Amino acid sequence: MVASAAILGAAATTGAIAAVPSAATPKPAPASQTMRALPSAPVEKVIVTYKSQAAEAGSNTAAKSDTAEKAAKTGEKLSFERRLAGGGALVDLGDSATKQDVTEVMDAFRADPSVASVEPDIRAYAMAVTPNDTDYAKQWDLFEATGGMNVPAAWDKTTGTGVTVAVIDTGYAAHTDLASNIVAGYDFISTSADARDGNGRDADAKDEGDWNATDGECGTGSKASNSSWHGTHVAGTIGATTNNTKGIAGIAYNAKIQPVRVLGKCGGSSSDIADAITWASGGTVPGVPANANPAKVINLSLGGASSTCPSVYQTAINGAVSRGTTVVVAAGNSNANTSGFTPANCSGVITVASTSREGNRSYYSNYGTIVDVSAPGGETRRSTDTPGTVTTPENGIYSTLNSGTTTQSTENYKPYQGTSMAAPHIAGLAALLKSAKSTLTPAEIESAIKTNARPLPGTCTGGCGTGIADTAKTVDAVLGTTPPSGNVFTNATDVTIADNTTVSSSIAVTGRTGNAPAALKVGVDIKHTWRGDLVIDLIAPDGTVRNLKASSSSDSADNVLTTYTVDASSEVANGTWKLQVRDVASGDTGYIDSWSLTF
Repeated sequence: MVASAAILGAAATTGAIAAVPSAATPKPAPASQTMRALPSAPVEKVIVTYKSQAAEAGSNTAAKSDTAEKAAKTGEKLSFERRLAGGGALVDLGDSATKQDVTEVMDAFRADPSVASVEPDIRAYAMAVTPNDTDYAKQWDLFEATGGMNVPAAWDKTTGTGVTVAVIDTGYAAHTDLASNIVAGYDFISTSADARDGNGRDADAKDEGDWNATDGECGTGSKASNSSWHGTHVAGTIGATTNNTKGIAGIAYNAKIQPVRVLGKCGGSSSDIADAITWASGGTVPGVPANANPAKVINLSLGGASSTCPSVYQTAINGAVSRGTTVVVAAGNSNANTSGFTPANCSGVITVASTSREGNRSYYSNYGTIVDVSAPGGETRRSTDTPGTVTTPENGIYSTLNSGTTTQSTENYKPYQGTSMAAPHIAGLAALLKSAKSTLTPAEIESAIKTNARPLPGTCTGGCGTGIADTAKTVDAVLGTTPPSGNVFTNATDVTIADNTTVSSSIAVTGRTGNAPAALKVGVDIKHTWRGDLVIDLIAPDGTVRNLKASSSSDSADNVLTTYTVDASSEVANGTWKLQVRDVASGDTGYIDSWSLTF
């Protein structure tokens, strides 16, 4: 059976013009966008571990006496503070101690034959991952509490290293935000006219454009259109270079992307696509050299109408899965049951529906019982807006692209919508999982993603699988580091933050017993230019204030998008908690987008 396949994403452009701010209080020049070093905090205490036979190892009195002796010897004001769980003695030097003072005190303890070791009591800082990519703030799909996929919290455990993801699509339009992660692919379009490169299959996966010059050129009902550069957009979501002070961040940004071209003029054929699946996963295709970098994840953001899965697809997918490759497929954009579209209706694949920024099923997304999971696919217009228009570009999926209308021109970035955009979120997650635990099988990866998804915060008619995939939760689960289960309470109502004002957003916590946890997670999503203007506090039900963020006249970056961990174990869990935000300077404003508490 030969079936034509089309891309499953819709293009969007934006022409928004930023308003010029009014005169503001002078601020220092913007800081560099490079990764900032951790603060250099002074050492005020040292940890002394005594040898097991020494009296000080088990006696606080002896340890206090020894501390007094070292104080007399060094001339410093030392005090024994407490015994640590590991047996060490915590010795306080006071807040006026200099580096030289600390060195002298540590040398004095080290010279004592009863001391096994002495080390400074150093500071640690929250390692919330906020890449320095200049357009990261536009990637709500990665981090927002309501519609996002909780990606950044997984990056301290896995970034996709060692995994190749094959993007079987339109090919690759050269882009500097992807180039370092691209490995050699292949062009599987066998018909020269469709390939537009003057030949059939070859080793060059360059995207030659998929434009159509006239209506009806690709069959009844087809419309003239520009080139989509679809494969490059998909690839950026999975593996754009991250922390390079440019563009966007990829979900599995240390994975390799293998462009495999199957879609050209008027889509692509199932015979070419099936061979591409086989080759990408390390199988043998007659007349085609072996793949030097077999992929452990395949992304198929393409599909066609068919009530059954063609055997040519199923055979190729079965072979890929048997070789240990996870196959991810877009559900389709027809607002219909996915069972009527292929390869989404094939077995052995992860079929992905699309959700909006508000956490609803995207108005265009297919649905049904064969959908496995959902992921952000965005909405660049409202369902009631005129088809083909772009009214909400900020709610699309922002990724790498090209500005050419037919053939390649300069690189750029644009928001798209579609299950084509949802699928690479799951492909990226699959790469993170395979990188974190190389022994995972495709079935285990699918199970982990589905089991750890969260219910849609919005609505889904028809079936959206097990919910929106949760990246960090899934990674923790496969690594055996899943945190204790709890409840997430969220307030997604926008609260405007004007200049020099204090505002708050409340969350009513109910149904909990006892006190809040010692590691209460406070997820914060604040949209605000020059975030250094902001002071952020968490206010407990009894009025206790815990500072989450101080102001900084040198922090010129936009937005606060992170999760804070606070010790709230002294507070009763139930009650009204508040996120209080104070703007301390003029010239920059914003709003609380959403925030959450995880108990």
